[in-house]
Amino acid sequence: MDTADELRIDLPHRELLDQVLDKWSLSVLNELCERPCRFNELRRAVPRVTQKSLTATLRRLERNGVVEREVLATRPVAVRYRITPLGKTLREPVDVLLAWASEHLPAVTRARETFDAREDGEVR
Repeated sequence: MDTADELRIDLPHRELLDQVLDKWSLSVLNELCERPCRFNELRRAVPRVTQKSLTATLRRLERNGVVEREVLATRPVAVRYRITPLGKTLREPVDVLLAWASEHLPAVTRARETFDAREDGEVR
């Protein structure tokens, strides 16, 4: 982003936002904001996520510094994930976006319906 007058989203910004605001990341971060969780706890908390998708999501979040992975000295070895201080700073902007979505969802729904009706009425 450049100035207050010009919004420019460069590739690094787009990549970061894609990685921390995607479908599964938001659900995982929401769970980890409440408490640290082991992998299977996260799987149960986000039931539609596959093991492969959850693993990839956690790796991306860890790589971006918003989640940390802790290996527990248990038998068998277990891993616990927790949100980092950097990850906690995402809470406020995500809450703002969710509030915007909640407030404007009826208008967006109407716009979609109008668009879809117009598309259905056109000859293809």
